[in-house]
Amino acid sequence: MSRLHQDGIVIDGLIISKWDRSVFADMRKGGLTATNCTVSVWEGFQDTVNNIARMKAMIRENSDLVALVRTTDDVLKAKRDGHTGIILGFQNAHAFEDSLGNVEAFADMGVRVVQLCYNTQNLIGTGCYERDSGLSDYGREVVAEMNRVGIMVDLSHVGARTSEETILASSKPVCYSHCLPSGLKDHPRNKSDEALRFIADRGGFVGVTMFPPFLRRGIESTVDDYVEAIGYVINLIGEDAVGIGTDFTQGHDQAFFDWITHDKGRYRRLTDFGTIKNPAGMATIGDFPNLTAAMERADWTETRIRKVLGENWMRVFGEVWAPARH
Repeated sequence: MSRLHQDGIVIDGLIISKWDRSVFADMRKGGLTATNCTVSVWEGFQDTVNNIARMKAMIRENSDLVALVRTTDDVLKAKRDGHTGIILGFQNAHAFEDSLGNVEAFADMGVRVVQLCYNTQNLIGTGCYERDSGLSDYGREVVAEMNRVGIMVDLSHVGARTSEETILASSKPVCYSHCLPSGLKDHPRNKSDEALRFIADRGGFVGVTMFPPFLRRGIESTVDDYVEAIGYVINLIGEDAVGIGTDFTQGHDQAFFDWITHDKGRYRRLTDFGTIKNPAGMATIGDFPNLTAAMERADWTETRIRKVLGENWMRVFGEVWAPARH
């Protein structure tokens, strides 16, 4: 592990691995300072509360490795203590159900990032695999409430129209926590150059993923292809608005992918990704130092590397997580 990686703030904007001690240990091996950990996708309110309770129990049981993060100060403390900070996040606002008060309830439980939709339509808006009717009136209230209580709005799996209307409606920066540019590969989950500029021009943030089906060379990709994709986005919107969002699915089997990619309507499926194979050099979370090494091979400046690895996420989290004064 290089000095730069060891000393720097390293934040992964999205991991959805199968949570257990082996994953937490790999986070420490990889030098992760903090990461947004998915605790809800298709679950409703009560099942999500149960997931959060289980995650908090795991954090307590593995307190030598991880710590719960509610603030950016907690991230810095995790770094000082040699722990990885666990940020609670959702990949679907389905758990809010039809009660605006649930937004604050989850914020009180420690949830700090929520993606509005996962691929399809819900009460708030529309995902990227469905005809996009935009942000609903209820969705506008949810976004305003998320701004108020300090939960970051994530638009990674959200449709283009809903995303644009959310970016305009939000009083705080929003993000694509884990996406790739369609300029390198045309895919419904990837974001156009115009969409990437639109979010950045309005103070938003882009976490770049390495999910192989969305990378230019698919399962033949390497960590250097991942750095190429990050560089492409930096060239579009600048190095201050870009970070990492790997979308590691470590420990999950095919049944998990069958569940997570389902659609409305029994037995329907939206996507079939086939073989999922992480880029060579980034097989596991513990390989994170290889990403820093690849950035150095690409002749990135130390300043750029530090920003992209985590300093940029820290800045935008600081802007969003502070509750509004009303």
